[in-house]
Amino acid sequence: QVQLAESGGGLVQAGDSLNLSCVASGRAFRDAGVGWFRQAPGKEREYVAAINWNGDYTEYADSVKGRFTISRDNAKNTAYLQMNNLKPEDTAVYYCTADTRGIYSGMGEYWGQGTQVTVSS
Repeated sequence: QVQLAESGGGLVQAGDSLNLSCVASGRAFRDAGVGWFRQAPGKEREYVAAINWNGDYTEYADSVKGRFTISRDNAKNTAYLQMNNLKPEDTAVYYCTADTRGIYSGMGEYWGQGTQVTVSS
């Protein structure tokens, strides 16, 4: 069992940066793929980025490539999403997910409660 808690969201201006954290409880986190998703009002949840269990593989949605960086520190049971050059269209609730089956389309074994990111123009 893995429990996830996101933090680090907030209200920022376009061009600013935020660093989201996802703190996990449970030994299984260290062997799990981790993903970040987001959901804007009135829209479906969309994939943002993912990282494999030891951090040597990452992937990103085209909309955030070059601006966002996903990372993890298994010693701290924590994953991160560094978001730079934020745009108003990045406004959403950001969710962390962990999946012991790795990174794959449809991943989402465990989910956090989400953290709100609001970017003003």
